[in-house]
Amino acid sequence: MDSTWQRVQSMYRWTLENGDERTDPWLLVYSPVPIVVIILVYLCVAWTGPRLMKHREPVDLKGVLLLYNFAMVCLSGYMFQKFVVLSRLSNYSLLCQPVDYSNSPLAMKMANVCWWFFFSKVIELSDTVFFILRKKNNQLTFLHIFHHTTMIVNCWAGVKYVPGGQSFFIGLLNSFVHMIMYSYYGLAGLGPHMQKFLWWKRYLTTLQLVQFVVVTTHTTYNLFTECNFPDFMNVVVFGYCSTLIVLFSNFYYKNYLSEKEKRK
Repeated sequence: MDSTWQRVQSMYRWTLENGDERTDPWLLVYSPVPIVVIILVYLCVAWTGPRLMKHREPVDLKGVLLLYNFAMVCLSGYMFQKFVVLSRLSNYSLLCQPVDYSNSPLAMKMANVCWWFFFSKVIELSDTVFFILRKKNNQLTFLHIFHHTTMIVNCWAGVKYVPGGQSFFIGLLNSFVHMIMYSYYGLAGLGPHMQKFLWWKRYLTTLQLVQFVVVTTHTTYNLFTECNFPDFMNVVVFGYCSTLIVLFSNFYYKNYLSEKEKRK
């Protein structure tokens, strides 16, 4: 038991001491403890929320959702623009880009937008709270909960250890997809009368799948070429995106292909 606890302590010290010294002072970065607490609170809310709302009326959040989704579109657009501009100014390679750990203005700006990308995943936990308050429990799927919790962990590791380099590619693609996704959510939140304008939901899921396939392909390439970017991070990204491809493919089949077959 003592040796197990010692290994945990050793791993914890390694986690603290081997991060990027530039990002360590930033909010929620230095220690994994706040992230673990956030995730545990989130899981408790996701489990108890629907039960607490069972005998209550859905909360009307139309105005809040309009503001929230608009803000998320703007934040995603800001991050996408920053990833594009900073990667071009720094002459980033799409095939192999090590992390610039210097204190140069461009390197610090890239690290900063990586932090915002991570923090946006914390903000996005609000999606689940809104589903609960509106009693949209059908949206609280395993895919939804899994994706939200694991994205926080992965993005935290990114800004803690590799804030830049190949990491920018994930942030760039995901920010673009989320601009479109939160635009969809914003329209859907306006009420049932907007359904006739939301015929493109299927294509949004397709876009998300394409995103994961592109990131997986990009990461696979880096695993088999000489590139001064941690292979461990590439393995994590490869494994994670492969999992998301399976889960989103299953979601796509159940919601679009299976329903179509039933109607025949």
